[in-house]
Amino acid sequence: MKGRFTRSLTGAVTLALLTAAAPLVAQGPTDADLMADATSTGDVLTYGMGPQGQRFSPLTALNTQTIARLVPAFAASLGGEKQRGQESQPLVYDGTIYVTGSYSRLYAFDARTGEEKWEYNARLPDDIMPCCDVVNRGAAIHGDKIIFATLDARLVALNRLTGKVIWNKQIADYKAGYSATAAPLIVKGMVITGNSGGEFGVVGAVEARNVDTGELIWHRPVIEGHMGTLRGKDNGTTGTLNATWQGDMWKTGGGATWLGGTYDPETNLLYFGTGNPAPWNSHLRPGDNLYSASTLAIDPETGVIKWHYQTTPHDGWDFDGVNEFIPFDATINGKPMKLGGKADRNGYFFVLDRTNGKFISANKFVMQTTWADGYDKNGKPKVIPAGRPGAPDGTEKGKSVFSSPSFLGGKNWMPMAYSKDTGLFYIPSNDWGMDIWNEPIAYKKGAAYLGAGFTIKPIADDHIGALRAMDPKTGKIVWEYKNKAPLWGGVLTTAGNLVFTGTPEGYLKAFDAKTGQELWKFQTGSGVVGSPVTWEQDGEQYVAVMSGWGGAVPLWGGEVAKSFKDINQGGSLWVFKLPK
Repeated sequence: MKGRFTRSLTGAVTLALLTAAAPLVAQGPTDADLMADATSTGDVLTYGMGPQGQRFSPLTALNTQTIARLVPAFAASLGGEKQRGQESQPLVYDGTIYVTGSYSRLYAFDARTGEEKWEYNARLPDDIMPCCDVVNRGAAIHGDKIIFATLDARLVALNRLTGKVIWNKQIADYKAGYSATAAPLIVKGMVITGNSGGEFGVVGAVEARNVDTGELIWHRPVIEGHMGTLRGKDNGTTGTLNATWQGDMWKTGGGATWLGGTYDPETNLLYFGTGNPAPWNSHLRPGDNLYSASTLAIDPETGVIKWHYQTTPHDGWDFDGVNEFIPFDATINGKPMKLGGKADRNGYFFVLDRTNGKFISANKFVMQTTWADGYDKNGKPKVIPAGRPGAPDGTEKGKSVFSSPSFLGGKNWMPMAYSKDTGLFYIPSNDWGMDIWNEPIAYKKGAAYLGAGFTIKPIADDHIGALRAMDPKTGKIVWEYKNKAPLWGGVLTTAGNLVFTGTPEGYLKAFDAKTGQELWKFQTGSGVVGSPVTWEQDGEQYVAVMSGWGGAVPLWGGEVAKSFKDINQGGSLWVFKLPK
């Protein structure tokens, strides 16, 4: 009797201890929570504030009438000497703000006080080869995990309460030039990621991993001729071998998927953009070079490409097609349609039928496009032959041409926003050009694979950056705000008729979403190149953004970079609130 009682008591004590310990096990956001992020207001759970990436908040406490009362709540420094570009978008959950920092760092801050809870620093090799600064654009959250990519092409899952590593997986070989900087996307218990390294002759790919274990589920290269896999078995070749690539050029064909993607629950499709073909010297690779400089629709279960649309066939200007494809609904010619919008590096804003990739329209959103004079009814660019840099002659460089936009694009990585209220897209764009010429080049593993040279130049006296509101149904620019320096940060829009974005000069600014009138600004002390977010906490509306100048402009910007060389670096999370 005593033995039985002891065993029962022991079991009860054990059960009581387990129950008491249960709160330490973080349940965290579910797949359903992530899919509902666009409408939930008490947190920010996904990159893009919803899987479709519209960056629209339904909150209205902060509006055109109250924006003047928005004040700082706190600023949290990333500390140390590792500054450079801070391009992260914060995530907010359960009283904690999660942000990534330059050099593959991840932080957890108390959302009410700004106190640091924990910090994780990836152990990066000395010989990593990021092309365009040591940035990171954000993390993903699911259950007890916070997940982000690192500059040595790895994917790391940390316990969101402690910062301890749960799993750490290699995406690709950094010694071949691969890296990773984009925020992961989580769909149906899978972490979906791309890769970076298009300037090193890598092969772009999209892949899915089990969110709990990090184990690979499927892998889809985006350059034709390469084999995909599904659960360790071959899953079909991408495209048709040598259909649009000659010889073996496809083996080092580029197309890096370095900006991540969006997901549309209505069509059950992932949308990923692909980067420039390699090398930049287009004379070495005749053909359209599929699926570089394209938008791909991918089945999230299998990794099979369902449709594609190539924005820049046979790219010769480094017009990566990686920019975000944002699903939206609109009525075109009296017909309700499921559409998607994309502001491409090449200077054109595209609207496609997101169910099948059918071309709807392409309209210029920058001052000039010297490489093409619009698109025909079939969605093919009307290429201007004289706008392509000439072929090298033996060991001599080819004829130089002036091209606009520059290779940094009419819009680069910085995400635009779409307002369901106004029906407008808000595009952080840049007006600039470049002298560009081609040079002889041969592939060497781990070495830059460009075959081109360039010098970036301004094309307007009063601005480079321009925040533009575009009507996707008409292709017309409704309003624009011009900025002296290039715009390099993301955009947020809200049901309070507001649009937020940052400037390299250090300001976070708010505009009237309908008119473009500047309503508010705050100086953060360094260039703002991150993406702002908003949420509700303790009955008050908050806004957060990263501050820290850097990214590709100071490294690759030529004459433009020299003009803004005195902008101070930094590394801080700024949080604002509208007091009760």
